Amino acid sequence: MKLYKKSLRSLLVLASIAITFIACDKDFTTIDSDIINEETATNFNTTSEKFDVISYTDRLSPVQTSGLGLNMLGVFNDPTYGQTVASVVTQVNTGLVNPTFGDNVILDSVVLSIPFFSRSIGLTEDNNIEYEIDSVLPREDSYNPIKLSIYENSYFLRDFDPNEDFDISQSYFSNKSASATEQIGPSDLEFTLIDEIETLDISEQEVVLTDGDETEPIITQRLTPRIRIVWDKNVTEDDDAINYWTQKILDQEGEATLSNPNNFNDYFRGLYFRAEPVNNNGSLMLLNLSQQDANVTLFYSFDSPTVTGERDQATYILTFSPTRANFFENNFNLPFADGDEVQGDSRLYLKGGEGALASISLFDGENSDDDNTTDNTFEAFRKQFINLDDEGNFESSRRLINEANLVFYVDEDLVEGEEPQRLYLYNKTNGGPLVDYFEDTQNNTLPSVSIPNHLGVLTRDETTGQGRYKMKITSHINNLLLNNTENVELGIAVSGNVNLEATVPQYRVQETGSGAETLPVSSVITPRGTVLHGNNNEDTNISKRLFLEIFYTCLETDIDCPNN
Repeated sequence: MKLYKKSLRSLLVLASIAITFIACDKDFTTIDSDIINEETATNFNTTSEKFDVISYTDRLSPVQTSGLGLNMLGVFNDPTYGQTVASVVTQVNTGLVNPTFGDNVILDSVVLSIPFFSRSIGLTEDNNIEYEIDSVLPREDSYNPIKLSIYENSYFLRDFDPNEDFDISQSYFSNKSASATEQIGPSDLEFTLIDEIETLDISEQEVVLTDGDETEPIITQRLTPRIRIVWDKNVTEDDDAINYWTQKILDQEGEATLSNPNNFNDYFRGLYFRAEPVNNNGSLMLLNLSQQDANVTLFYSFDSPTVTGERDQATYILTFSPTRANFFENNFNLPFADGDEVQGDSRLYLKGGEGALASISLFDGENSDDDNTTDNTFEAFRKQFINLDDEGNFESSRRLINEANLVFYVDEDLVEGEEPQRLYLYNKTNGGPLVDYFEDTQNNTLPSVSIPNHLGVLTRDETTGQGRYKMKITSHINNLLLNNTENVELGIAVSGNVNLEATVPQYRVQETGSGAETLPVSSVITPRGTVLHGNNNEDTNISKRLFLEIFYTCLETDIDCPNN
């Protein structure tokens, strides 16, 4: 049952994200088409009012990276925060149990293949398919290479957490650990070096395979752009890798190591893909390691059992499953201390992966503590907008809320570019979306424009270049007033795909005794970051300060209301 839940969770992540990745990182120019805004409010006999909030940064401890549908591999230089290096450890699996490789078996070649997310955009002059990669950052005309070292991993990746019930899966975290007290050492991850690729180039070109004829080669296969590493028995530099795979797999014929899945998983505990920058630079790839086309394929030959003197050929395939985890090396110091939960922060620092998110308390973040007589900020707000019965419940409306927004302004003095196009606002208490999320339009084909009203896309002023994110929370505010729901603390984080949050539970943050306990999954899978103005910034920037702005119409003539 646990394995089913774990696989389902990974499948949900993958299904929502695989359609597009970089679409969330393209530039957009949008027009403010909201019915209610600063310019049109008077046309609807409506006024607006700004209410204080408290917002502060939550710096994250190591985050859970196991069970992801996609994994990051490579190097990303964030202009604002610095460098992130992402590596991957993965189990390997085979569908061939207790294999027979034949007589006089020889390993001819081994191919490691991991496709990129890409799409066809036409044909070249040579009639080859032209592709565009949409899963590598930063998006440029050409991509910087990385150094890639491939190791056999000797650390056993468990399915279950031995410190929990047997139906609780084992979590692995971004700092190469299984818990705060169980670190995975480099000697385990780097148990045996298989190969070291000093310069792994990333190309959008189609991979064309031929029959090897030197005069008139015949095309045998066309492949989409991908990582493709070939070890050939006829290449001297590949001797060590060929010998490794021969001893690890082919020489084990008839041994218990290949006789069943449990023995195999204990014998061959997986691969560790370690990324490093080249000249302090690189590219970061988002890869689907769970697809069948991502694998290690051993091509071998053996004496034909039917034709004397002939050789037959066959393959042995290893896939990357079921357990994988990302490890991040953040080669920078996040430029902030713990946030001020009482007064709020002047700046909100948001960073994907093992970075930071922010918390937001509307009004003073408190409900009444007894019979609704406490005149705190939230209760004062309620009394402005609704009439209450003797028990403090909604009786009738005094003001009709037309629209409620949280508007976040980018600190253009601190942000140097490469910021995310999308942020995700959520209920921090239960880790779920707000009601406005489900009332908005979801686009499964193009997540970059999904949930566009509630979770506004990054927009820029055409004159000043000032960036902002506008989050519409009208239904959430109405629920606070009309249904007496709890005024919960909200969270906001960088998002790689806002669609994921509808179905995928939040991921764990390693226990440290303070700070956030979980974070949105869409924040784990993106390295991007930004800096926003908070509620407690300088007076000179008061126009960019974070407020809750509410557009409303007064329904009672005897109350203080500008449009009466």
